[in-house]
Amino acid sequence: MAGKQRLNVLVIDQDEASNIDLKDFLTQEGYQPHALNDPAACLEEIKRGRFQLVILDVSPPVDPKIDLLEKIRSADSDICVVTMTAMPTVDVAVRAMKQAAFDYVQKPLAMEEVRAVIQAAIREKGLLVDLESRLNQQVGRRLRERRTADQLTLKQLANRTGLSVSLISQIELGKSAASMSTLHKLATALQVRMTYFFETI
Repeated sequence: MAGKQRLNVLVIDQDEASNIDLKDFLTQEGYQPHALNDPAACLEEIKRGRFQLVILDVSPPVDPKIDLLEKIRSADSDICVVTMTAMPTVDVAVRAMKQAAFDYVQKPLAMEEVRAVIQAAIREKGLLVDLESRLNQQVGRRLRERRTADQLTLKQLANRTGLSVSLISQIELGKSAASMSTLHKLATALQVRMTYFFETI
C-alpha cells in the first residue's frame, strides 16, 4: 500500500497460544505485530524504537510484570502500553495506570474490545500510521504557527501569496497536501526557508 506504514505492535505474553491468537488478529487488522514469550527480551526491542504500541500481559505473578512496565517506561516514556490480565484486580489496575498504561483489558480477550482500545490509542496518542497524513499535519501545524506568530489572517496570507483562503486553510488543517510551488510561495510570504515546514518531522 503506497504511502502507508503499518503500526508496529509488540505483544509480550508468556502464554504462547494467547500470543498467536493476538498476533493473528492484529495482522488481520492491518497492523504489524511482533510477539515475545520472554519478557526479558522486550527492553532491547523497545529501545530500538521500532514500536509505537506495546500490549503487555500483567497476569500473576504480577510484581515482575509491573516492574517490567516500569522499565518499559524508563526505556521509552512516550510509548503507548496496553495491559491485559487473566485475573483483573483493582490493585493491579491502579498500579498499571500509575505507570501510564493506556488501558487495562481482561483475558480471554474480546477482539472487538481490543480493536476499540487500539483505535482509541491511535486517535488519542497520535499514532498515525499514514505517513502522508502525518506529513500534512506537521506542515499544516508549522504553517499555522508561523502565520499566527506574524499576526496574519488567512485572508492576508492569501493576498500575499496569490493562493486561496480555502487552500491555505485546508493545508493548515492537514487536509490538503501542499505542492512544492505552494510551499515556496508560503515560505516567501512568511520570510522563512522552505525547510522550516519540515523541521519537526
